[in-house]
Amino acid sequence: MKTFEYLSAKFWSFPNQLTLYRIASIPVLILFLLFSNKVCAFLAAVVFSAASVTDLLDGLFARRQGLESTLGKFLDPLADKLLISAALIMLVSHDRVSAWIAIVIIGREMAVTGLRAILSEKGVVMGAEKLGKYKTGFQVAAIIPLLLHYSYFNVDFHMVGMVLLWIALALTVWSGITYFTKFWEIIKE
Repeated sequence: MKTFEYLSAKFWSFPNQLTLYRIASIPVLILFLLFSNKVCAFLAAVVFSAASVTDLLDGLFARRQGLESTLGKFLDPLADKLLISAALIMLVSHDRVSAWIAIVIIGREMAVTGLRAILSEKGVVMGAEKLGKYKTGFQVAAIIPLLLHYSYFNVDFHMVGMVLLWIALALTVWSGITYFTKFWEIIKE
């Protein structure tokens, strides 16, 4: 019984709750993006922004409070990938983002996840690199104005989002190449 209580406490730790909130926010984001109007676009951007902030906070709390867990290390990147993928797919459905850009970004995420899984079976952990963190930052920074889409205060948020998305795309490809190169170096050893 004590093992169950221990595992339950680990699962429901505050950092993991933040990560689970990020996953739970995805259906709400999708719901707002089912409608194409200024109010729903704004609400979708708010939901996505709040969920993205939890990505910063969950790791911070986990490290500061000594609550890092294997589950958290698994759920955190999964939540990021699900949130970004859902937003990109919905943006494609509204013709705000080209499908090929979403495919490259989502495909890179899946490929790197696959590489990590292969290496983990060999007992090797390939952690996130700084370039990958910049990539994620630019993806989030691009998606927020793309979700807003409309002009507010004479700012064309769609254009701002597209500029940031091109930067995010370049970082996505660059970091993907870096991961594949590192993977092959590890495999050769």
